[in-house]
Amino acid sequence: MSRLAEFRKLEQTLAAQLAELEAMKGSSELQKEIEFETKLRDLLNKYGFSLRDIINILDPQASRRSAAPVAADKAPRRERQVKQYKNPHNGAIIETKGGNHKLLKEWKAEYGADEVESWLSK
Repeated sequence: MSRLAEFRKLEQTLAAQLAELEAMKGSSELQKEIEFETKLRDLLNKYGFSLRDIINILDPQASRRSAAPVAADKAPRRERQVKQYKNPHNGAIIETKGGNHKLLKEWKAEYGADEVESWLSK
């Protein structure tokens, strides 16, 4: 499609949308909705409320439904247990909840993961 044809097509689309917009502006239903919204916002400002406050008053469950889904149906993760490793070569003791401990990683690199796991005392 040539640029001129594309321009003419967009121009026609824009003219149709402008005509639709003008028709909506004259609609009594739209005028009523605009008037209602204006009065509602004025009242909210006057009494210091927000739209969320009104929604919570009218339907307290709505805020829970509209929020991002929380893992309420899932059980909370259990807390990691402290593990204690004792190095039999030098007697050093490490207490950690995960495997990201710097010295533990060094031991696993030096002695092997299976060997270090056998040092687990708790």
